[in-house]
This record gives sequence, C-alpha cells and structure tokens, in this order.
Amino acid sequence: MTNTVTVLAESTGFSAVNTIWVLLGAALVFFMQAGFAMVETGFTRAKNAGNIIMKNLMDFCIGTPLFWLFGFGIMFGDGKFIGAYKGIADSTYASAAPDGVPFFAFLIFQTVFCATAATIVSGAMAERTKFISYCIYSAIISLLVYPIEAHWIWGGGWLADLGFHDFAGSTCVHMAGGVAAFVGAAILGPRIGKYDKNGKAKAIPGHSLTLGALGCFILWFCWFGFNGASTTSMEGDAIPLAGKVFVTTNLAAAVATITTMIFTWIKYKKPDVSMTLNASLAGLVAITAPCDTVSPVSAAIIGIVAGILVVVGVEFIDQVLKIDDPVGACGVHMLNGMWGTIAVGLFSDGTCGEKGLFTGGGAHLLGIQLLGMVSVIAWVAITMTIVFQIIKHTIGLRASEQEEILGLDVTEHGLVSSYADFAPAMSQAMLSYTKDDAKSVVKVDKSTEPVVPVEKAIKVESYATDTPSADGTPKMTKVAIICKQQKLNDLITALEDIDVTGVTVTNVLGCGMQKGQPEYYRGAVVETNLLPKVKVEVVICKVPTRAVIDAAKAALYTGHIGDGKIFVYNIENVVKIRTNEEGYDALQDD
Repeated sequence: MTNTVTVLAESTGFSAVNTIWVLLGAALVFFMQAGFAMVETGFTRAKNAGNIIMKNLMDFCIGTPLFWLFGFGIMFGDGKFIGAYKGIADSTYASAAPDGVPFFAFLIFQTVFCATAATIVSGAMAERTKFISYCIYSAIISLLVYPIEAHWIWGGGWLADLGFHDFAGSTCVHMAGGVAAFVGAAILGPRIGKYDKNGKAKAIPGHSLTLGALGCFILWFCWFGFNGASTTSMEGDAIPLAGKVFVTTNLAAAVATITTMIFTWIKYKKPDVSMTLNASLAGLVAITAPCDTVSPVSAAIIGIVAGILVVVGVEFIDQVLKIDDPVGACGVHMLNGMWGTIAVGLFSDGTCGEKGLFTGGGAHLLGIQLLGMVSVIAWVAITMTIVFQIIKHTIGLRASEQEEILGLDVTEHGLVSSYADFAPAMSQAMLSYTKDDAKSVVKVDKSTEPVVPVEKAIKVESYATDTPSADGTPKMTKVAIICKQQKLNDLITALEDIDVTGVTVTNVLGCGMQKGQPEYYRGAVVETNLLPKVKVEVVICKVPTRAVIDAAKAALYTGHIGDGKIFVYNIENVVKIRTNEEGYDALQDD
C-alpha cells in the first residue's frame, strides 16, 4: 500500500509528505476552536457558558461554507487590492496551492485560518451580545473582511509586492481579529456592573480558571500547527525551517509567560493566574509573524515585550479606555499582533529576504511592516464599525438588561444551567449590589456578579408598629422573599426606602407548584426543572412587617408567573457573637 501511494503521488506531481504536513496543520488549527472556546468560557460566568460554546461552534460552521463559496475566491483571485472572484473554490484556483500540495488540502488549511480570525471577536464581546447578531457579523468577517486584507498579504496583493512579511498571521489573523473585537466591544458597551458611577473598573471573575488553563494549553499545542505547518512543506530547506519555527514559537510563549508572572508578582504582590495564562497566548501571537525569520534570542526578546505588553494593554483598555473585554482578547490579539508585525522589521535575520533594523538591515523593512499594519487596522476598523452600527440600528447588537442579568444561556438557548448535574455551581452567579447614594452595602456570599442599581422609588403608607412580645420587648420577624434575579435591584431599593438595610441575598434553585417553564434537552422535556431565583432575607424589629411586605410586592409585581413569594417567620431571639448582645440590640449595626 505504501509503495502504491508513493507512485501515485509522484505521477500526479504531489508530495505525500507535504500534503500530510498541510493536512495535519489544518487539523491542529481547527482544534484551536476548542482552545478558544475553553478560554472564553473559563474567563466568563457560568450563566453564559453554553452561549459562548455555541458561538465558537457556529463561527466555524458558518464561516466554512462562506469561505468556500466566496472568501477563498476573493482572497486568492488576481488583483492587487481585491482578488478577482472566479467562482466557488475549486481547481480553478489550483495555482494558489503550494508546490506538491493538492488544491483541496490547501483550501481546508486556509479555511481554518479564516475561522480563527472570526472566533477572536467573540471573547471581547462575550456575555452581552445577541446570538443572531454574532452569527451575522461573524459571517461578514469570513465572507469579506478577512479575505480582502488577507489577499493583500497572502493572496498576491499590494502588500506582498512591497515585501510585507507575516509568516503565519500576526497581522492578517490575530491583529485583524483583535481590531474587530476592540471595535465591537467599544460599540457594544461594558457589561452591567463593570464600572461604578465614577467609572472605576470592577472585577467580574470568570467561573473556571481550570477551563481557561485547559484552553491555553490546547492553543499552545495547536500553535505548532498554526506556525509550523505554515511552511506548507517538509522537504528541502523547509525541513530545518520547520524546526526553527517550532523553537522560536515555543520560546517566545514560554518567556512571555515567565515575564508576566514576574511582572504581576511585582505589580500586584502575587503572580496573577489569569493574566499569566493570557501571556502565553500573547507570546504566541507576537511570534506568529516573525517565527521563521528571527533567531531564538530575538524570539526571547519578543516574548519579554509581549509579556509586559499584555498586562499593560489589558489594564489600559479596561481602566483607561473603559472598554470591557472579558477575556483580554484585545490585549492578546490586537496589541501583540501589532507587536509581532513590528518585530519582523526589527529582528528579521534575512530569512524573509531582508534584515531588520536591529540586525543590520536598516529601517526599510520596518517601514513596510508599519505601512501594512496601519492599512490592515484601517480596513478592519472602518468595515467593522459600519457592520456593527448597521446591526445595532436594525436587529440590535446587545442583549437586553434582563437577558444579560439572567444570562444568555437561559434567554438565548433555553438552558437553565450549562452544568445540569452540578446545581451548586449556580452559586457562582451570586449577585452583589451597592446603592451609590446609601451608606449600607448588601453583603452577598461568594459575590461575583455585580449588577447596576435600578433607581425606583417605592411609596409605602404609614404603618402601625408590630405588637410587642408579652414581656414588652420589640417583636422580631424574619421576612424571606423569593424573586426573579433581574428584580433584585428594584427590591433592594424598595427596602432601603423604608429603612431596611440589613439584607442577606442568596442564589437558589426551585420551582412552585406549576413546576416552572419547560426546558428541553435534545428535543426531550426535562422533567425536573429547577429555575434560578434569588432569596432575600431580612430580620426586622422597628420596621412594620406589613410595610416590608407591601414594599416587596410593589417592587416585584409584574402579573406574570414567577413573580415570587414572601414568607414571614417569628424570631425568638438573635445573638450577636462578638458582643454577646441579644434581641433588638443584636440587630443594630456597630
């Protein structure tokens, strides 16, 4: 069988080893979708996990036929600025394939690169983008935005003629995707609760660093295919070149990771886990353009800069520009894509045809790299601004406030939880609330999900004080209120308006006698359906119980199933552990 394959390959002019290398690279780059899905899911909240997985799945599935039908033809057609489209990708474009590689092997290799550019955008716009809107703009990226700018660089366009060098995609894949992500996040606006009234950024931690780390390792592994297989050959001079690419790729990522660990250890007094994970990806992005044309020493330097740049960049975008990027996609892909593009002009050892500024080649190559970088940024920024604005003013780009608070899993896909067998995982979605004009703060267990206050005045009539106990001590009552998550802010405001400030909030799961709304899994109804609710508990003494009940009813009533219930309990005693005070005195703040 081996001899037959060898003879057949020789008779057709194809190289078996080159074809296998390209197909292996395509498979590895495809698997990067899993890496991106894990990183984005881990760095965001559990209530949006299913939505993020769906988006990472669909950008590849939507992009694949569109790139086959139109994108490949635009990218590899004749022309300097836009490739002349000659129809669906088939043997008509056979001349675009590298020597010894069949056309369809090259087609799938280019398809997975296109999908990578599209999927970068989802992370920066996570947790508040409508699913249908995501599908539309992802399709446009694969259809037009990526193919045109990639044509300039890889399809024989004007930048290629000038000698612009981007070996595996720092510019046309990562920077382009990062710029689209930056524009989209800016137009979309921050998540609810990301910034306080003074514009100070608040941390909204992701629900699983474990998933984020898994995604990072998957991406690192797949990057050997992303960069290494971009040689498109494993014969002749390409053999040592592939080894060099593997070394520089791995070295830049490792050094960037170490740099960020040390940098954050100094800056934050402890090494930051999530930022260090981002640094691995930053080093990989930065080395993608120059990996074939720089020495290991230069790769290490590139990694050092990438490790610092990702920390500074993420903080600048988040805290100065006030652009909410949940996973750090802009800092990783946009800024380090730029850095990788520039690094070619600084450190090139001449493998690409010209040496860089720091290696004895002068500033010519650096100038070309800067021109290409600015051109691609302009193209992506302008086109994606138009795309996002059209979507925003037609079908809408952003999910509603209620949908965002509840989570896109349940509102977009009907998933009560992406972790059905792990109900306690819902505790990660605990809400926190700070009323800007009040002295009190609601303390919430495991608070990770800030929610913007909703100002709503609840007018309550005067009430008689509750009847005291037989011994004359003030009566103490516990009121437990079960309500929808999105109504929590209204309820807290209403309670504060009647001077109830001691509140405990817990995220719970449950259903009433109506069993809750139906949920489906693979077309079958899920029989036991526990819906996410918020349980608000207050212990009162001086404030009349009826006042609390009426305030809660006024704040929570919508007239629809699921408004909630109010439970009233008698309290025998309350003991403050620190002071040993009991009864009414124990309820008072220090």
